[in-house]
Amino acid sequence: MSNLVKEESLKLAKGNKISVTTTKSYLLTKRCIDMVCSLIGLVILSIVFFVVAVLIKIEDPRGKVFFKQLRVGKDGKEFYIYKFRSMASDAEERLKELLALNEVTGAMFKMKDDPRITKVGKFIRKTSIDELPQLFNVLKGEMSLVGPRPPLPREVAEYSNYDKQRLLVLPGCTGLWQVSGRSNIGFSEMVELDLQYIRERTIFFDMKIILRTVLVLFGSKNAF
Repeated sequence: MSNLVKEESLKLAKGNKISVTTTKSYLLTKRCIDMVCSLIGLVILSIVFFVVAVLIKIEDPRGKVFFKQLRVGKDGKEFYIYKFRSMASDAEERLKELLALNEVTGAMFKMKDDPRITKVGKFIRKTSIDELPQLFNVLKGEMSLVGPRPPLPREVAEYSNYDKQRLLVLPGCTGLWQVSGRSNIGFSEMVELDLQYIRERTIFFDMKIILRTVLVLFGSKNAF
């Protein structure tokens, strides 16, 4: 095999596997785009960061502006993802009492009318502004602009070997799942969309997903 090609594969319980063949030129170009775009985004959006931070503090002075949460990235490596805090400061403690009200299937928790979400949080979630701090994760190389959603450790604990194939590449701020229905799509469908992206990813495909993400943000009907 040429040294210009990196091949990653994960064997499944039934003997099947997904093979990810990616040229070094793609990986280098993707990383350069990630770094440049995340840096430019952080500079341009600095005023948005300031305004959102002030609003979060006004509504709930006790809580922090940013929320960090342990997630699972490429090859199962854990890292902390950054978001604007959109929930009450005791949200994690209240999660157990809400698990029975989960509105999506599989190893995820989503609830449309989650009582833990603040008024400011509801707006920044609807517009996906809460996700903007993930540009720091992209800059650090823990995430990419485009890739599978980074799962929680408790979600990965429920993954089958087939599901774990989502972890073959860097997780992303947006991806094929996010622009294909997001919260209206169940877990198994999300996995299939992520694996489709992993098999077919190119710079053109990434740019297409980013463009679709911008268009989706104007509607944001499926974000919760």
